[in-house]
Amino acid sequence: MSDLTHDSSDDPRPARMSLPALFGRFLMFGCLAFGGPVAQIAMIRRDLIERDRWMSPGHFNRLLAVMQVLPGPEAHELCVHLGIRARGRLGGLLAGIGFMLPGLVLMMAAAWAYVTFGPGQAGLAATFLGIQVAVLAVIVRAVHRIGQHILEDRLLWSLAIIAGAATLLGVSFWIVLAGTGLVYGLGHAGRTRLAIAAGLFAATAGAVGLMLAAESGVGWPSLSRPDLGVASTGATQAGAAGILALFLAGLKAGLLTFGGAYTAIPFVRADTVGRGWVSEGQFLDGVALSGVLPAPLVIFCTFVGYVAGGPLGALAITAGVFLPAFAFLMIFYERLERVMDMAGLQTLLAGVAAGVVGIIAATTLQLAWATVPRLPTLWPALPIFAAALAIVYLWKSRFNAVVIVALAGLAGALAFG
Repeated sequence: MSDLTHDSSDDPRPARMSLPALFGRFLMFGCLAFGGPVAQIAMIRRDLIERDRWMSPGHFNRLLAVMQVLPGPEAHELCVHLGIRARGRLGGLLAGIGFMLPGLVLMMAAAWAYVTFGPGQAGLAATFLGIQVAVLAVIVRAVHRIGQHILEDRLLWSLAIIAGAATLLGVSFWIVLAGTGLVYGLGHAGRTRLAIAAGLFAATAGAVGLMLAAESGVGWPSLSRPDLGVASTGATQAGAAGILALFLAGLKAGLLTFGGAYTAIPFVRADTVGRGWVSEGQFLDGVALSGVLPAPLVIFCTFVGYVAGGPLGALAITAGVFLPAFAFLMIFYERLERVMDMAGLQTLLAGVAAGVVGIIAATTLQLAWATVPRLPTLWPALPIFAAALAIVYLWKSRFNAVVIVALAGLAGALAFG
């Protein structure tokens, strides 16, 4: 048995606790979950591993490596896994719900206030425009951070660039991700001819799809630039999307989120902004709010779901996003580490992850392209973007997102108001 799957019988175990106490413990983690996944994981490690010794540090490191391969928010998945370790499947369910519940409640309240009072007033519209510009800088940093951990060789870099270019052309992300996964999996295994064949097949499928979409006059369901005929922040009518459609949009994002919450952005955007359920401005406002709340960053989906489909829409898309994280661990808890140690599967997922990096980079360009026409004037946006980029790179703090949003909002109110 490999070291990755090793769980020695003398490895520390959680002390016996009641289910309400377990739920309360992770609910407290959720209330303090500021600063994104790095800060959240550090908090869990400090309290449960170093202080309370729920498992050995080595076991935790191996577990974290596995969580980073799975789709979904790593900090939330760690909570579910540790809950199962403490009190079985029900413990895992309660731990996961407890960790996400504070952020869910706060985001539901924020979305209600946003929809009810709205950014339609000139002052609020200018404030949110400043925030949207700063969010672009935060996403740029996220792409860099994710790419550093995923793009480990020239082939992965090449696949990410190709995936970004294909996305900008309008190729469906299903084709992009399948192609990058197969090409890297086969290429890493030394099957060069099959890898080339897989790449050519994916390119042909993408080209055929684009031609069919052009001939039919129907836009390909990709990340192409949406209609910009909206107000300053792009207001749309709430409640436009169906509950099932929002659940499926969230489920797609939950299944394809590799390397952190920001990788969900292109998939959620394609299914919401791309269908006219929310505007680009509203989408970026949701991403901004998720960065300042104590929650997994993917909670921005709750905001998007609320704007698109009301309270039930928010709950539906949130359920879809978090379902894979619960399901993988509930079903494969005993086997997961052994399954994820398969070299072939790891290389396939590495190729998929490279494709995701390219898609996020392309989405960032498209978000910027869609934001610029809504700005009354361009010059104030450049220093706002530069300042936000400097803060997110130079200030390593769990509160940097809060400061960025506050300063960008103030700058937007002054510059665009």
